[in-house]
Amino acid sequence: MRLYDTLSGDTRMFESGPEVSVYVCGITPYDTTHLGHAFLYVVFDVLMRHLEASGHTVTYTQNVTDIDDDILRKAGELGMDYRELARRETERFQRDLAALNVRSPDHFPRATDEIDRMVDLIGRLIDDGHAYEREGNVYFRISSFSAYGALSKLDRDEMLEIAAERGGNPDDPLRDDPLDFQLWQKAAPGEPSWPSPWSDGRPGWHIECSEMALRYLGQPVTIHGGGSDLIFPHHECERAQSESLDPKHPFVRYWVHVGMLRYEGEKMSKSLGNLVLVGDLLERYSADAIRLALLSRHYRESWEYQVDVLATAQDWADQLAAALELPSGEGQPLDPSLRNTEFAMALDNDLDTPTAIHELLGLAGEIEVASGAGASITAAKDLLRAKGDNLGLTFQPALTPARPT
Repeated sequence: MRLYDTLSGDTRMFESGPEVSVYVCGITPYDTTHLGHAFLYVVFDVLMRHLEASGHTVTYTQNVTDIDDDILRKAGELGMDYRELARRETERFQRDLAALNVRSPDHFPRATDEIDRMVDLIGRLIDDGHAYEREGNVYFRISSFSAYGALSKLDRDEMLEIAAERGGNPDDPLRDDPLDFQLWQKAAPGEPSWPSPWSDGRPGWHIECSEMALRYLGQPVTIHGGGSDLIFPHHECERAQSESLDPKHPFVRYWVHVGMLRYEGEKMSKSLGNLVLVGDLLERYSADAIRLALLSRHYRESWEYQVDVLATAQDWADQLAAALELPSGEGQPLDPSLRNTEFAMALDNDLDTPTAIHELLGLAGEIEVASGAGASITAAKDLLRAKGDNLGLTFQPALTPARPT
C-alpha cells in the first residue's frame, strides 16, 4: 500500500507492523452533522477497513472539542448550558455517522475530561523553554522548534494571514512572536474555567489534540488525519508541541488530509451556514448512495457538491444491491479474481476509491450477465459483498426511495 504523506509531500510506501494507530480530529459539537463531516469520516472509515482487511489491527481515536468559543456563543444564543449543547450535538453526530455505517472510535475522549493532563503537558513545555506565561495566558514559542512550517510549507506571511483568519489572533500584544500560539487561555468573566498554575481558564485547541493523541495512542501515531484546512495552524502546532515534548520520536508517521467539500462556491462549513445535512439526505437516499457519492472522488480532491451526484450514486447502490439478489445457475462459475485484484490494487494506490467503485460496478454487471446465462455466480456475489464491506456498504435500500425533481 502507498499513502500520501503531507509532511514529505510524497506518496510513500505504507510501512507498519500489525498494530496501526489512527487519530482523526473530531468535531466541535455546536451544530448538526453536514456532508463535509461525512466526507472526512467516511474516507477514514474506508482506510481503516482496508487496513484491517490487509491484516492490521487498528486502534482509532477521535476527540470531541466540547469547550470552545463557538460552543459558548451558540449556547448563549440558545439560552442553554454549553455542556448540554455539546452532549446533544455529539449524540446527533454519532447517530448520523452510525446511520452511514461509519465505525465508532475505540477511544472518543472529550476535551473537558482531559484538562488536568493538558495542564501537565503545558507545564513541561514551560519547564523545557518551549513556552512562556503572560498575564495568566501561556504561549508556545515557535522559535524553539526549528521545523515549524515544514508540514504546511507556508511562508511566514501566509501563516500570519491564515492564523488571523482562523482565530490565531497574531495581533495579541502578549505574544513574543505573532505566530506563537496559545496553550492556555485565561477565562473571561462568566466563562467556564479550570484551575491551573497560571490562571483559571481553559486549554488551547492544539494542546487538546496532542494530549488526547499521545494519551490514547502513544508516540508516534501511525496515521493522523483531518481535513486539509487543519494542516495550518492546527496540525502544524500539534506537531511542534508534541515533538518538543519528545524530540526523540516523530509525533506522526503519516499525515493524511482530506480535501474540502464545497457548496455554492465555498467550503461547506457551519460558520458559513452553507450546509447539506446528513440527516436530511438520509430521508431521500440510502446510506450506501451517500457513501458512494463521497467515495466517487479521490479523498485528496476538493470538489463541489451537486445534487445529481447523489442521484447517480443511488443508481449505483441499487445496481449493486440488485446483483446480490440474482439467482445462481449451475453452469460454468463466473471467475471474479481479476476484479478482486484490481479492487485491492486501487485501494492500495493511495486509497483510490473511484477506481474501486468502478471495479464493483463492473463486477455487478458481470454477475447480471452471467446469471442471465445460467452460470454459477455464488463466488462472485460473495466477493461483491466482501468488497462492498471494504467500502462500508450495507446493500440496504433508502428509508424513503425518493429522488429530486
